[in-house]
Amino acid sequence: MIIAVTGSSGKLGVGVVDHLRERGHTVIGMDAVGARGKDFVQVDLADYGQVADALAGVEERHDGVDALVHLAATPAPGIRPDTALLQQNVTMTIGVVQAARRAGIRRIVHASSETLLGLPLEEPPPAAPIDETQTVRPNFMYAVGKHLEEEFGRAICRLEPELAMTGLRFSNVMAPEDYAEFETWQDDPAVRRWNLWGYIDRRDGGHAVERALLAQQPGYSAYIIAAADTVMRRDSAELMAAEFPDVPVLSTVSGRQTLLSIDAARRDLGYAPRHSWLDET
Repeated sequence: MIIAVTGSSGKLGVGVVDHLRERGHTVIGMDAVGARGKDFVQVDLADYGQVADALAGVEERHDGVDALVHLAATPAPGIRPDTALLQQNVTMTIGVVQAARRAGIRRIVHASSETLLGLPLEEPPPAAPIDETQTVRPNFMYAVGKHLEEEFGRAICRLEPELAMTGLRFSNVMAPEDYAEFETWQDDPAVRRWNLWGYIDRRDGGHAVERALLAQQPGYSAYIIAAADTVMRRDSAELMAAEFPDVPVLSTVSGRQTLLSIDAARRDLGYAPRHSWLDET
């Protein structure tokens, strides 16, 4: 496929672009900053006119794309004032998706977030592992924005019956160079209890994006995307007993298995994460 990737210069974007190209797809990176080249277009993604023009075609770059991967966003709370962050992220997603519709693009994957799962888990989850059947619990403005983006996706797919759109609720994105820090919290599981010790290697993030594009059917769907293990050396049941003693844990949880369930992504998308931080240390 010819695939446009917004936010192609970000931490996750780099992993997604690399994976898609390794798999033989043509990728057109779109971002406010990036290395000049035949596969990159500098775009102000908050400007609908620029986005619509860029997706329709750019001289010497492409004359149309088959799919869109929308990753661009202010990536976390605290970087901008709450209202500005909410307005930017939601408005950007609406503009990018609408521009894709107008360009006739029918396959869209966008970055949702694990923050919808109740992070920072000051209120314990109802059960572990957390999965997509549990009620969405956005607890701060960044998460509220991701919730609104998912609801927009569901509504727009209702209006556009041929549109296939997938929200990937990525866990905390890590690059290989980040893994050296993991040793600093091994003696204190409370440091990372805020997301049930989850993470996602950006290379597996790229794999998840490709699987979502290939498996899509018309309509909207959302999936948790995490590594197969946790950021800790201790077993997952032991971590839950220490930090969330009253939360039921499924009997199927074994060893260092992730507590952010990726069963649905495995089943529906064929997602199969291959990277663990322990392999890099």
